[in-house]
Amino acid sequence: MEIILCKSMFPWQFYLFLTKPTPMNRIDRLFGILTLLQSKKYVSADKISDRFNISVRTVYRDVKALQEQGIPVGFEQPKGYFLVQGYFLPPVSFNMDEANALLLVESLVNGFADNSIRLHYSAALTKVKAVLKTSQKEKLETMNQHIKLQIPERLTFNYEYLSVIQQAISDRKMIELDYKNAKEESSIREVEPIGLIFYAFSWHLIAWCHFRNQYRDFNLTRIICLKTLDKPFLIIDHIPLSDYMNMLPVNF
Repeated sequence: MEIILCKSMFPWQFYLFLTKPTPMNRIDRLFGILTLLQSKKYVSADKISDRFNISVRTVYRDVKALQEQGIPVGFEQPKGYFLVQGYFLPPVSFNMDEANALLLVESLVNGFADNSIRLHYSAALTKVKAVLKTSQKEKLETMNQHIKLQIPERLTFNYEYLSVIQQAISDRKMIELDYKNAKEESSIREVEPIGLIFYAFSWHLIAWCHFRNQYRDFNLTRIICLKTLDKPFLIIDHIPLSDYMNMLPVNF
């Protein structure tokens, strides 16, 4: 999709126009569908249709073409298409626009994530750089000198909780928190984490608290200590995180 930024008669106003998406050739689209299937456990035909701006009927034809090439694409109703376990794509190559986008995100990660996420993202980006051509690596290093992010000192998140919380959410395991509230009172909580939200310039853990018997909002900057317990969730169906977001006290 082509994006056009136009300036109005007023110097402080701009208008953004989105033109009709440029059609993708079929080979690139098939490779894109394959990459999408590898990135998720299941992908519905509707999602593939929306992602590549094609009809559902075209999705069926493309998936059939992949299968005819010996790629083990399966289907499970109502979840969607999946790649049979054990199939892997060869190393992915990146163009400079994609590499530059990842480089820009690295600045955002360094500014708005904690130490654990910074470490993991740096390791992932190193793998990306490993598949780039020498000339691309040189351009990337040059571009790195022209991207800077200046943030307030209060947004320096020096804890290492985000990766642990993400894993606990994925594994549906309970977490024990040593938490200090706004009154500087500490307490030990066992919680079932349902998600992470960045709002009011801080990361917040949203979880069912067994001490309060209700969903609670824990500011990560107030966590003294955190550890994952070998206890599965006791509640089967939790509130969707998007529903909890509607109850936040601020909209930023």
